[in-house]
Amino acid sequence: MLTRRKFLGTASAALFASHLHAAEPAKKKLAVITNVWTDRSHAWHMAERFLHGYPVEGKWHKPPIEVVSAYVDQKPDNDLSAGRAKEFGFKIYPSVAEALRCGGDKIAVDAVLVIGEHGKYPRNEFNQIQYPRYDYFKKIVDVFAKDGRTAPIFNDKHLSWKWEWAKEMVDTAHKMKFPLLAGSSLPNTWRMPAIDMPYGAEVEEIVCVAFGGQDVYDFHAHETIQCMAERRKGGETGVLAVQGLKGENVWKALAAKDWPAGGWDARLFEACLCRSQTLEQPPATSHRFPTLAQMKEWVKEPVVHRVEYADGLKATMLLLNGLVKDFTFAARLKGQKEPLSVLFHLPPNPNVTYSAALMSKAEQMFVTGKAPFPIERTLLTSGLTAAGLQSLATGEKRLETPHLAVKYSVSKESLFWRT
Repeated sequence: MLTRRKFLGTASAALFASHLHAAEPAKKKLAVITNVWTDRSHAWHMAERFLHGYPVEGKWHKPPIEVVSAYVDQKPDNDLSAGRAKEFGFKIYPSVAEALRCGGDKIAVDAVLVIGEHGKYPRNEFNQIQYPRYDYFKKIVDVFAKDGRTAPIFNDKHLSWKWEWAKEMVDTAHKMKFPLLAGSSLPNTWRMPAIDMPYGAEVEEIVCVAFGGQDVYDFHAHETIQCMAERRKGGETGVLAVQGLKGENVWKALAAKDWPAGGWDARLFEACLCRSQTLEQPPATSHRFPTLAQMKEWVKEPVVHRVEYADGLKATMLLLNGLVKDFTFAARLKGQKEPLSVLFHLPPNPNVTYSAALMSKAEQMFVTGKAPFPIERTLLTSGLTAAGLQSLATGEKRLETPHLAVKYSVSKESLFWRT
């Protein structure tokens, strides 16, 4: 029997539940602009975090964001975009503008995720892959200008292969007053040990040992360096010069054992290798520190970028395929006897949670409208990568970089994942 008390109780509960439902904010609408959407591509890494969520501190987190549209530039035989669109209920449009407007005549999304990585695109004379990130950006801001409304943009990795275009992208975002965030997973992933550069430290020299291809993983290594270097006393001051080395010249520089002799600090290099979890070994041996002869045998095409910062800091980025398969960092701090060193940990496939760490920062910006770290970090690392490749392509000459006078500062808060 439905008594008056039960009726009032049921009605009150229903009213309270309806208020709760009404109080829930509507999900932000996201457009994905990507080169390709295939297995292990960056769209697979990143866009799908907003389709089905990702783990955070032992819980499955579902972003308050809905993918409502996409533009996919290339669709090879192993394309996943059509299947994902059908599974999650979004539409793929034939142009960037239509994706932002969801087929209508006005912008209909609250945020834009640009993934200009992977796919078949040409390389130029400096060995740079001419990915269409700048082209996407121009088409997006054209919609902003015509429709009278902007939205936050996250741009995966480099801003552009061309410095002038990268600078224009940053200047445009500042002028039009919309949040722009970019970069790679390395600054945001877990670290072993879980430490940061002490805020305001006086840093004298940095070494990063990494692996992977040029114009792809060298960018990751520069971001590894920069997310630590930018915390030094005085903040970021910009870069005066970059020199690339390859082949036998790398081994000559390594044997020099310090910066003034044309190399880098040997103790920092050792600290990096001692943090690696993938250090190569001869057959049937235990964990041993490699000799120079072994390194030369295993690493067929060593690559180095030597970077001179405006405030006197020196940094060396090494790609040593065959010796390591991870990213390690070491720095010499003024007044400290021992180097500061750390492994930037990249969890394995298929879950690759480091990309979730990066997308958590994109999500933060999409929701709050504020970028968690300055876009100038990625502007500088885009320019550093390009300068290193240009130096290598022009006889390994020291390249002065007055255009890299990029100055910025960061907050004291550490942003990398700890738990």
